[in-house]
Formats: sequence, C-alpha cells, structure tokens
Amino acid sequence: MVSRRALESITVVAILFSCLGARPCQADQAVGLQKQLETKYAITKTTADKTDIVTAGSVLILEKDRLLMYATTTGSPPQNTYKDGKLSAGAFAAHEKAQSFGTFIGHPPPKTVTTRYYVTGEKFWVTRIDTLADGVVFTLFTDAVSDIRYYCTLKFVYPHGATPSADQVLNMVGEVLKVQQDDSAAADNKGDQQQAAGGQDQGQQQQAAQQDAQPAQPPPTIQMGQTEDEVVGMIGQPEKKIVLGSKEIFVYKDIKVTFIGGKVADVQ
Repeated sequence: MVSRRALESITVVAILFSCLGARPCQADQAVGLQKQLETKYAITKTTADKTDIVTAGSVLILEKDRLLMYATTTGSPPQNTYKDGKLSAGAFAAHEKAQSFGTFIGHPPPKTVTTRYYVTGEKFWVTRIDTLADGVVFTLFTDAVSDIRYYCTLKFVYPHGATPSADQVLNMVGEVLKVQQDDSAAADNKGDQQQAAGGQDQGQQQQAAQQDAQPAQPPPTIQMGQTEDEVVGMIGQPEKKIVLGSKEIFVYKDIKVTFIGGKVADVQ
C-alpha cells in the first residue's frame, strides 16, 4: 500500500515534469511574440542617463487618455496597466493625487515627483518590450517637454487564466499604441509617384512633338484617266454612286468624280 507521503511525492514529481514539458513550448511562443512586437514597435535606444536618443525607433501615438509618466530623473518609472479596455495608473495615480493634496494629518507629505499625464494623440518612443507570463510590458520614453523627458511602463494584462495568441496580443496593444507612419517613406513614395507621372507626361509630350515634326501628307490628287479602282484606292468608297448610261458618278462628302467608260472624265 502506498503511503500518503509517497503519493504526495509522486504527485509533486508529476507536476514538475508536466511544467518542464510545457516550458519549451511556452518559451517558443514568447520568443515569437517578442519578435513580432519588436518588428511592429521598433525599439529606441537612449543614452545611459536618459537625456537623449541614440537610435530612434518607431514613433508611437497614444490612443487612450491619462497615461501617467514620471520625469526620467526619478529613480524608477510608474507602471500603468491596460486591462479589459481600461488604462489605469493604479497606486501610482494615488501617489500623484496625494502630492496635489499635500500633507495628510499625522503623515509626512509624499515624496515630490515631477509627473505628467499623456492623452490621446500625444507621441513618444518605446525603449523596451518585455514578454511575461501574464502580459507584455512596454517601457516608454518621451521627447523633452519644457526641458523634461518623461518615462513609464505600460503593462498589457492578459485575461486571468488565459494565454492569448500573438494576434490577440498585437490587437490589444494596438488599442492603446499606434505606430506613426514614416514620413520619409511616405515622401519617397509620393516622389516616386510624381516622377512616374512626370515621366509619362514627358513621354506623351515627346510623342506629340514627333507627330508635329512629321511633314503633313498632301491630299490625294485625282487625275484624268484614272480607273475607278485607282480612285477608290486613294480616297475610299464613295457615299453613293449614280449611273447615267455610260456615265457613272461617285459622290463623296466634298467632291464628285465622273467616270466615262470606267475612267475619270471630270472632278467637281
């Protein structure tokens, strides 16, 4: 008979092996998601003191209001969360509010931190992306506002007990962060289109010039004694034919050609 202690040990070992077996798959999924996120949201590299940008990545546009950021001179950034369609700064927002009210009775005032709320339409950079078991975390960094740069983290929290697909994660992030189109790429594309249109116009102009340069062809001359076939070959079939005995008249839009005996006898 197996003792209770032995049974518990067997259960723990089974759970351990189960977890170890799942880790490679989960790790592969995390690596794939990390790559997709960094492909869409290109990372920006900053100087060590966070005073400037070394290599610029994607410019992000905020799609939700009230993203709390601290000045980069603060020891650590505030963490915002996005869950169930809501953006929140949690306890960091409470700390920011406490600053505005000053000293509470019996408590010292909170440490002063330079803060700023970012709203829909404002822009910044992403300097790091972390893929965790319960969500993904973006570290965000701004241009200088009144000589102050700000930063924060934004965690996109997965639904409890669920592991969303990469597409679902990308869609969730896209609800808050939009990548600004590369202006230089758009300008290059517009320039290519204008160049192509200009080349087409130039080709048409050259073709028209060549046509104008060609000498005008003289109108066909009908001569006495020419046969009906020769006349038709030069000016085409008549609009109508009139037969008067041995005389035949070809009526065209502008002229009349009279044939006698099958040969041109008069042109009017």
